[in-house]
Amino acid sequence: MSRNPDSGLQRLILDTARKLLFTEGYARLSMRKIAQRIGYSATSIYLHYGNKDELVHALIDEGVDLLHEELCAAYDGSQEPIEQLSEMFLAYINFGLTRPEYYEIMYVLHPEYMTRYPAEKYRKARRNLEMIASAISSGVKSGQFETHDPMLCANLAWTQLHGVVTLLNSERVDKRIPSETLIAASGSHIIRSLLKNQTQVEV
Repeated sequence: MSRNPDSGLQRLILDTARKLLFTEGYARLSMRKIAQRIGYSATSIYLHYGNKDELVHALIDEGVDLLHEELCAAYDGSQEPIEQLSEMFLAYINFGLTRPEYYEIMYVLHPEYMTRYPAEKYRKARRNLEMIASAISSGVKSGQFETHDPMLCANLAWTQLHGVVTLLNSERVDKRIPSETLIAASGSHIIRSLLKNQTQVEV
């Protein structure tokens, strides 16, 4: 499914489904409910999406592409690896905080409730982690970072960033800590764990 649906109805279906998933959850989502919200028949929706899971997968795919665009915009090949990672980490968190509906569908929606995300789409989603791993590999080559597995480190960084996003979105963070401070410190903490010289980045 393209991130630019070929009809106004497809866009309306996706936007309505995204909002319903975010506010009511997967179990309560149905093609009939979407049809009622947009004033069309359920048959009209089935002409574009064969079932509910296909529709959810299309939303995940859109979110993955949007996040990739944000990471690409933050990535600057002329920067040092530390700056590359810092900018990408900020972009990731900003995506999660400014697009909470997409983020919820991409990373919080329980996969056991729906058909498995297609393998080819999952491979495309890995591009985002591969960008982070690439910056880590560059840091290893330049002698700044120390790790034998950049992809593992990228996944570990992702889990930490995910924790920051989900806690901020659910307002579970200690109110005595400004969100800006937490966001900045989280990126520095991840980068510092990669450094050979632990004093290069201050938290």
